[in-house]
Amino acid sequence: MGSLYNNFPMHIFRAYDIRGKVSLLNAEMVRAIAHGLAQQYIRAGQQRLVIGYDARLSSPGYAGIIQEVCAQHQLSALIIGCCSSPMLYCIARQYGGNGIMVTASHNPKTDNGIKWIVQGEPPCPEMIQQVAHVSKEYFVPEHALELAPAQAEHQVFPEYCLQYQQSLLDDIQLKHPVKAVLDGLNGSAGRCAALVLKKLGCAVTALRCEADGNFPDHAPDPSQEIHLRKLRQAVLEQQADIGIALDGDGDRLVLIDECGQVISADRLLCLFAEICLAQHPGREIVYDVKCSTLVKNTVQALGGQPVMIRTGSSFLRKYLAKSQGHAVFGGEYAGHYVFNDGRGGGYDDGLYAALRVIEHMQQKGLSLSQAMQVYPERSGTEDLYISTYQAIPQTVLNAVEQQSQYIDAEISKIDGIRLDFDDGFGIIRASNTGEYFTVRFDADNAARLDEIRTLFSSMLLEQYPHIAQDILDAQ
Repeated sequence: MGSLYNNFPMHIFRAYDIRGKVSLLNAEMVRAIAHGLAQQYIRAGQQRLVIGYDARLSSPGYAGIIQEVCAQHQLSALIIGCCSSPMLYCIARQYGGNGIMVTASHNPKTDNGIKWIVQGEPPCPEMIQQVAHVSKEYFVPEHALELAPAQAEHQVFPEYCLQYQQSLLDDIQLKHPVKAVLDGLNGSAGRCAALVLKKLGCAVTALRCEADGNFPDHAPDPSQEIHLRKLRQAVLEQQADIGIALDGDGDRLVLIDECGQVISADRLLCLFAEICLAQHPGREIVYDVKCSTLVKNTVQALGGQPVMIRTGSSFLRKYLAKSQGHAVFGGEYAGHYVFNDGRGGGYDDGLYAALRVIEHMQQKGLSLSQAMQVYPERSGTEDLYISTYQAIPQTVLNAVEQQSQYIDAEISKIDGIRLDFDDGFGIIRASNTGEYFTVRFDADNAARLDEIRTLFSSMLLEQYPHIAQDILDAQ
């Protein structure tokens, strides 16, 4: 029986959270992980924490297992029910900044995962590996088949939802109501987000705002444009001012303007830089390596200091927390936006970011499309996934680095290899989670985009022809 489970799934312990298929991240695995988490809190001198969970069918049961294990370690753990990650972070402030969230974010329904904060900060990769190490000792493969928990009910506790709502209502000042369409994508953030918008006086059309772990339409991932069709349609039909899409646990945001246009993360980041630098001139704006050249150029033009860091919302939050107020905003191409300007919670909250946009529109007397006009749409690819074809990722990256010495571009090795030109960029990174590379290209226009893409392909053509061809062909 044990042979099924002999291989401890180290790959689910990723750079910034734990995530994997429920077949691997089963009840026994969650129990083992909970021991690792509990020990980490105790080592940090902590005695209490809160536990939240997303819409996934296995999430309430997993939260219950974690609570039981915490009790075995004399840790007081309070379950706050089905909620968004931002709501968990908000409530955790009253518990020493300690919280565990059972969520696989925007992943398909076959997955689950765990995010956590210790004293207000997400774990660094070493802390995640530490949990993996302890989990391995507690993991009993034979128990995995016996320990399938009964499907627990999802519960919503209004008192925590109200506390989170109040923190937003105290922060955001709207001059007049707007017409908003909100798509919760059947995740755990929609219900509470709709209530906040209504309390701010907005006319709200709520789509898929009831939590449903079956995710009947598709994975709760708003970064895929195909998933935004319902939202676009509703914005145009309702003649709404704004369309708001939240991912499965509410920490990521995608916006649609009143014309039905999806606003790219790069452009939205520029708007947030404008908002924060207006109040805090000369400060740092932080963004990840997948963001376009537009972000750096915009921050510099606004008199701010652009800072590029590796991808991962936990790295972003850590950088901001340690910046002593020098960094006033951070954003990621994936749609994570963190305000650190003396407002907001200092964590990624899709709803809060959307509210700051609405507030800004009203202060300036602009529609969303008008507010975005200064940041023109660019030619760019989404994240493209390229097989490694069994090549050692670092060897491939070394080959790109070697070749790039002959190219007139600024090279960055923070996270993979990124080449910046005056009018665009390209990046190739090894995945943290699978046998593939992530590549992305961006440029001022389509012709230049093709040139940069071809350049990356040509650097690998001789040694890695399959990878080179895929870079050209990937959609």
